[in-house]
Amino acid sequence: MILIESFTFNAFQENTYLLVDETGEAIIIDPGMSTSGEERVLDEFIQSKNLVVKAIVNTHCHIDHIMGNAHCVAKYKCPLLYPQGEEVVLESGVHVAQMYGLPYHESPRADRYIAEGETISFGNAKVRVISAPGHSPAHVVFVHDQQRFVIGGDVLFLNSVGRTDLPGGDEQTLRKSIEEKMFTLPDEMMVYPGHGPATQIGLEKQNNPYVNGLGTGLFQRK
Repeated sequence: MILIESFTFNAFQENTYLLVDETGEAIIIDPGMSTSGEERVLDEFIQSKNLVVKAIVNTHCHIDHIMGNAHCVAKYKCPLLYPQGEEVVLESGVHVAQMYGLPYHESPRADRYIAEGETISFGNAKVRVISAPGHSPAHVVFVHDQQRFVIGGDVLFLNSVGRTDLPGGDEQTLRKSIEEKMFTLPDEMMVYPGHGPATQIGLEKQNNPYVNGLGTGLFQRK
């Protein structure tokens, strides 16, 4: 059984996820802490539960999802994992931070790259990696089939989808990722996105105005 804890951090209101299995081992997904106060919120929760963090994992490397990478790697001394195709995005982090006046401790590079077909294990649990590019060049999501949830990053939101106007984004690639990857998951599967509230695959197939199961979304009519 995996416990999903979410924390909302930084000026972009990014959702950082902590997945915890019954053994007390955990992984941190998309650490977005931008201040020492936000770092304390995450650290104190982990300490209060006596958790052992086994990995830091990024769905993609836009700055709002990697602001806490440096802190977490130093604090928990565990590997950093993200897709190889996100290196170019991570490398732009310092420039983006300077451009927008954001606090940013430069992220370390990956200890290991992850790709579709792999699994990430912690304790008795594991999540599988699915490629879902379009918002960024090599975006991935993490699926747990038994508990029916997906940590979706910035692919699919409640009644919305990830933006595609950033470097490496592509509208039709995102559409394809949603149609062929996200919408092939069970309708009852919960989606925990990188911003905003959780939703369900079935709800988005029915209601999403950009990409839906009827083929009537804004991205599907082009």
